[in-house]
Amino acid sequence: MITLKNYPTLAFIGAGNMARAIIGGLIKQGYPANKIWASEPDLSRIQDLQTQGLNVTDSNIDVVSNADVVVLAVKPQILKAVLLPLSEAAQQSKPLFISVAAGITSSSINRWLGGNQSVVRCMPNTPALVGLGASGLFANSDVSDEQRNQAEAVMSATGLTLWVEDEQQLHAITAVSGSGPAYYFLFMEAMISAGVQQGLTLDAATQLTLQTAKGAAEMALQSDVDPAELRRRVTSPNGTTEQAILAFQRHDLEGIVADAMGACATRSIAMAEELGK
Repeated sequence: MITLKNYPTLAFIGAGNMARAIIGGLIKQGYPANKIWASEPDLSRIQDLQTQGLNVTDSNIDVVSNADVVVLAVKPQILKAVLLPLSEAAQQSKPLFISVAAGITSSSINRWLGGNQSVVRCMPNTPALVGLGASGLFANSDVSDEQRNQAEAVMSATGLTLWVEDEQQLHAITAVSGSGPAYYFLFMEAMISAGVQQGLTLDAATQLTLQTAKGAAEMALQSDVDPAELRRRVTSPNGTTEQAILAFQRHDLEGIVADAMGACATRSIAMAEELGK
């Protein structure tokens, strides 16, 4: 994890779940609450942040004018409308902008802010809410080394961060980790349902499925071999696990996953084209 020697003033435009996950992670690591701003049109929605010591406002222009780092945490569909009125303030203050809005390219964000802006795009995922996120980061050519360090420090407050040098790779990151938690949730649903069908109570099937998922993930993280080898080690010839694996393979599990992730990446590309105009 990268830490900051000096605490830049951070501002969050939008204070939904992802913004709150980042804020919570930063404060847990010791980031001064009074160095963080949050902006929302309805201040009543962020009163709890104010009680934690954060600065709150309903003026996006104020936060852009006074912050070193601005995290754009609004829905992709409204990002353009939010940014266009901020171009003059952005041109004067030149903060680092970190966008967690899915699908919106750095070039679109830069254009809406008047050009020559430092923009880092981030593709986070929902496990950031429990400090176990996985985020892909891309920096445009205006981002300095210091700003790159700032972006990584901010996003690592919620978990793993990985940089890519080609912005197009964020579409693949969307398919792997951005949308990935939902794939696992779906698989968990299927395992729980099958366990109930085989006679377990819903509670027992749920507990066993979730703990198994957690244990398998932790084994993979701690192991010095890849998941394929771990799978081979628990698949005894002519054993029970082998029969399950063979059933998955008969139904082309790998092909199904590849098709699903391809559809996800394709939609990410389409969103960039639709929303980035």
